[in-house]
Amino acid sequence: QVQLVESGGGLVQPGGSLRLSCAASGFTFSSTTMSWVRQAPGKGGEWISLINIRGDVTRYADSVRGRFTISRDNAKNTLYLRMNSLKPEDTAVYYCVRSGSNWPPFEGQGTQVTVSS
Repeated sequence: QVQLVESGGGLVQPGGSLRLSCAASGFTFSSTTMSWVRQAPGKGGEWISLINIRGDVTRYADSVRGRFTISRDNAKNTLYLRMNSLKPEDTAVYYCVRSGSNWPPFEGQGTQVTVSS
């Protein structure tokens, strides 16, 4: 079955950085466009970034463009999100999602990112 395991979240000060990972299994990762979605407390899910199957096309929401970088390693079946210049409003649970999947609910458990001094 499909498994998406997010990791790398934590508590970071404003201006700090984190790198999230998503280990994928149970489907052909190298043939699947992937995205990162986040959900802040009391809010709906917010799409923030997408990457195509080869990794040469990426898209970002305005809220993260220039600060976040999505990437993938198809040999390792892993999706990444590098987050720089973090702000308190980036606080959320971050999920990786497969293109075409309906969310919520999310297929993974997510990883909590908290930006606070």
